[in-house]
Amino acid sequence: MVNPYMFREYDIRGIADKDFTDDIVYDLGRTLGTYFIRNNVQKISLARDCRLSSPRIHKGLSQGVLDTGCSIVDLDIVPTPLLYFSLFHLNVGGGIVITGSHNPPDNNGLKICLGKGSIHGEEIQVIRKMLEKGEFEQGKGKFESNDIIEAYTDTSVSFLKMGERKCNVVIDSGNGTGGVIAGPLYRKLGAEVTELFSEMDGNFPNHHPDPTLPANLETLIDTVKEQKADLGIAYDGDSDRIGVVDENGNIMWGDQLMILFSRAILKEVPGATFISEVKCSQTLFDDIERHGGKAIMWKVGHSLIKAKLKEEKGELAGEMSGHIFFANRYYGYDDAIYAGARLLEILSHTDKRLSELLSDVPPTVTTPEIRTECSDEIKFLVVERLVEEFKKEYQVIDVDGARVLFDGGWGLVRASNTQPVLVLRFEAQDSKTLGEIRKTVEEKLAHIVNEVGKG
Repeated sequence: MVNPYMFREYDIRGIADKDFTDDIVYDLGRTLGTYFIRNNVQKISLARDCRLSSPRIHKGLSQGVLDTGCSIVDLDIVPTPLLYFSLFHLNVGGGIVITGSHNPPDNNGLKICLGKGSIHGEEIQVIRKMLEKGEFEQGKGKFESNDIIEAYTDTSVSFLKMGERKCNVVIDSGNGTGGVIAGPLYRKLGAEVTELFSEMDGNFPNHHPDPTLPANLETLIDTVKEQKADLGIAYDGDSDRIGVVDENGNIMWGDQLMILFSRAILKEVPGATFISEVKCSQTLFDDIERHGGKAIMWKVGHSLIKAKLKEEKGELAGEMSGHIFFANRYYGYDDAIYAGARLLEILSHTDKRLSELLSDVPPTVTTPEIRTECSDEIKFLVVERLVEEFKKEYQVIDVDGARVLFDGGWGLVRASNTQPVLVLRFEAQDSKTLGEIRKTVEEKLAHIVNEVGKG
């Protein structure tokens, strides 16, 4: 029996041994092959990460796809961004990557592309319904292999304009797929590279590959300090999200990286458009506008951000979670390895330290993401009611949840797309204001949750 909860907003995922049984994987392959053929796609690229369950899932899934008449170009074990690259580099009409991304070792999943874009939302549910219906195309697809790493590396190098400074960088891929590609690429760019945990190991023996959690960056921070390196770069399990620490070992979050990248791009493309999401600091949006750019605040979610970047013909998009999308001198998808290279490019043109490049950004006090349980049945209604209530007295940005603007700061409440939780975040000019904003929002939220819960 297929677990419908596997079909999420951005991908298909679950516990490998429970949700991705051999029979389900084969039928998923037949479903996806059918989906591609009915969308006039005859050939796709297929990749996988280094998880222990990925070879088994790869075998069953590819057989299912081939049995519909859809052909496969197999890329073997590569980072997710190389699957995205294949959509531009190879003669294919779509792609699938088997990856558990930054989730626990016993999880796995599928990210699916049609044309050159990732499918999400309703299209994922279309696939679920096709699987449940069980009416599949039949045929005999061809299977071929392609080693795309050299093409990816050469193309990345061709997009970059390195300066004279040679940087010293420490990279940490957490035994995921990133280091195998990033180390050689950065050396080719002239950097001195120290590698941590670049050996691919689906047990993730050193730490979990999720660079948004400070605990996972401890070894990287220590090594950057010991080596007196210019910076440290970490990747999640499939290398589509980046984590960065400066020369002092301080973490630079996604919105801070966006400030650095947007400033550099605006020197090349005056008036450029940038997309970011509702959890990001106000300093990012203000900085883009102050440097002559156009800043658009959009919904959380890598597929949604990517689509908005394309729609707005923007140069760059990014999320707090470390998904960074370069359309400027690149293809518009999230690639942590390439984002790291662009950071090295910026540093190669300056004598300043990484920390000094953001020294003029006004300091703020922020909370991390605060996650509070709220059932899937009521979470969106709660946020809707919250928007209505706050709009009576305050300005509210409601593009994704309620981002309520106060004097000296803001508070955000949004429903998670993937879990039965509400996500809260707060930012203010000082701790006192932050506390006041948080108290106002949380009191109102508790009242509404109570009301909606009673029905």
